[in-house]
Amino acid sequence: MQTALVRRPWLGLLVILAPVLLVAMDGSVLFLVMPELTTALRPTADESLWILDIYGFAVGSLLVAFGSIGDRYGRLRLLMIGAALFGISSAAASFAQTPRQLIVLRALMGIAGATLLPSALAVLGELFPDGRLRSRAIGIFAAAFAGGFAIGPVVAGQLLDRFWWGSVFLINLPVVVVFLVLAPFLLREVRAVRRGTVDVPSVLTSALGLLLTVYAVKRLAAGGLGVTPFVLGTAGLLTLSWFVRRQRRLEYPLIDVTLFRDRVFSLAIVTGLVPLAAWSATAYLAGIHLQSVLGLPVRQAALLAVPGAVVLTVTCVVTPAVVGRIGVRAALVACHGFVAVGLLLLLFLDADGGIGWYVGSTAIAGIGYGISFSVVADTAVAAVPTERGGSAAAIAETSNELGNALGIALLGSLAALVYRLQAPDAASTLTETVQTPGMSPATIARAEAAFVLGLHVTVVVIAVLHGTLAVLSARWIRASATR
Repeated sequence: MQTALVRRPWLGLLVILAPVLLVAMDGSVLFLVMPELTTALRPTADESLWILDIYGFAVGSLLVAFGSIGDRYGRLRLLMIGAALFGISSAAASFAQTPRQLIVLRALMGIAGATLLPSALAVLGELFPDGRLRSRAIGIFAAAFAGGFAIGPVVAGQLLDRFWWGSVFLINLPVVVVFLVLAPFLLREVRAVRRGTVDVPSVLTSALGLLLTVYAVKRLAAGGLGVTPFVLGTAGLLTLSWFVRRQRRLEYPLIDVTLFRDRVFSLAIVTGLVPLAAWSATAYLAGIHLQSVLGLPVRQAALLAVPGAVVLTVTCVVTPAVVGRIGVRAALVACHGFVAVGLLLLLFLDADGGIGWYVGSTAIAGIGYGISFSVVADTAVAAVPTERGGSAAAIAETSNELGNALGIALLGSLAALVYRLQAPDAASTLTETVQTPGMSPATIARAEAAFVLGLHVTVVVIAVLHGTLAVLSARWIRASATR
């Protein structure tokens, strides 16, 4: 009996990690799939970006709201409902016939994913009442999430070598079924007494403001200056401004924006967002480069991402112990430094090669990504009063998901803009240009050069951002600060 009681928490942790891995993997699983998916569904450049990033927007914009709903109605109940919805929408996405169908279904997957992450953490806390064991379990949870995001492209590459593009979603089903069968036996319901209610206008305006703003950026990159992107962008910014003002007036806001008055907290949140943005954008662009420019099979392209995935996962595991010795300031400076240096190696990619530089880039930048996953939440929580730690943790968690979506949306749009300006006679995407019958070799060569230039410009912008954040980390955080 005693042995069963000891085993239950760890068996429960294994069960919880299943949906966490799925949510993380589906944030990156399409990075290497897009060339084949483009061939099958023929999305426009704009639709391709939405297919990639609507998932992250849905997850990021609803995490805090579903955290509140779970507190009120039960975390395990929400976890079960979210897992079922995730499985159903994944199955439907596997057989999508048009780009718009896939975009809608990816949005549903994102909504389901937003129910899973906060609920999984809360249920995990119930499994491990002992603080020491709980910290270890949360570390495993974070490593699993990071590892899932890292291996998403690798798993996709292996599946595409044998099956059609929809298999990357269909693989979610057996994992969901196992979770739904075992969860009721190994996990217990968790509720919390939460003040106030979920402010529906805040949920709607935050999501709408983000979507309108990003859509305007996409339209600007794809079609240049015009009335539509100006109107939509203005409407999006005004909506987000209204959202921020509303949070300041509410007694129980969806997001406590006053926390951003603390510079260390703000830096921690930006550190949660920018590295994920860099990772998602460069993984997506590099995946296209490997397949559409260098002509590598998808399986080989996927295997090239393995070293970076291993480095990232190992870094997540060892970072907490290292931070205890070197301090948070040194860790954040190292985080941004490794990402910047690693990504600058992508400047050596060209239309003729650069595979070794790509592998080196993912390995070096992977150290920075792993540090980001491990220290952001703790740094954010430590920077605010104890009674506001829950709000700080929720914002930190949200920043990761929004970073994933914004990376492809904004940085991907930057690369698309450079491509359009440098290759106006090519198709809207490089993959379309390469696969269009009758396209002249000269046009294809110009399109490939334009794509590589867009990749390089994006990398330089990201590296400058990380360099700036490294300097701010050194200046704003006390040298003695630890976890």
